[in-house]
Amino acid sequence: MRQAEFDGRGSRIRWTEVPGEQPARVYVHGLGSVSSVYHAHIAARPELAGRRSLFVDLPGHGISDRPAHFGYTLEDHADALAAALDTAELTGCELIGHSMGGAVAIVLAHRRPHLVSRLVLAEANLDPSPPPTAGSSAIASFEEESFVDDGYARVLHSVGPLWAATMRLTDPRALHRSAVGLRRGADPTMRAILEALPVDRLYLQGEHSGELPGRDGLEAAGVRVVTVPGAAHNIMFDNPDVFTAAVAGTL
Repeated sequence: MRQAEFDGRGSRIRWTEVPGEQPARVYVHGLGSVSSVYHAHIAARPELAGRRSLFVDLPGHGISDRPAHFGYTLEDHADALAAALDTAELTGCELIGHSMGGAVAIVLAHRRPHLVSRLVLAEANLDPSPPPTAGSSAIASFEEESFVDDGYARVLHSVGPLWAATMRLTDPRALHRSAVGLRRGADPTMRAILEALPVDRLYLQGEHSGELPGRDGLEAAGVRVVTVPGAAHNIMFDNPDVFTAAVAGTL
């Protein structure tokens, strides 16, 4: 485990790491998740062997600190992730981001472009105000104190066992603020940033999640969009072969 201070007050973002060659692959989890849980089985595949790989837990999640004063916006998370990459002495990384982690990766590529050489995005949030069916929408529907008091327990009870297993490792206040930040989005929007980025960009959409809104515009901007057979939101679990090929660049 390694760590880096991210807020000027001693709070630390942490990650586990596998040594290997550059460019490093950096795995970034979604809302209420943990990077190693969602991605270690992918990085362990023989097709991906030999590359330095980092499994970063965003502030408030997993093994990272969860300061009450932190904002947990997409920009805050991106800056904390940048602090981790700076401490790890990395540039030109390949970022593999799932859901909210994909949105954070996009914002990071915009704010610190030299840190990112490639994006592999698995159902990353591209627009503010996701639909009411999104997990972030249910969490953000509470007022913050109400969520901390009893909403967190109610949401934890209502989600499936996989998400609950990692959500219970997320600080309630951090989870709520992250959901609110995700619904607020970035300025410019994640979609606009992604369309303008001058790096290799691959977007994975699960077949069972439906058609990706605005797909034509993304593809016109040079973003490769792939519909993954037999997969829903958690593509790395539903179709690990395709997910691995996407990360390896052989899809």
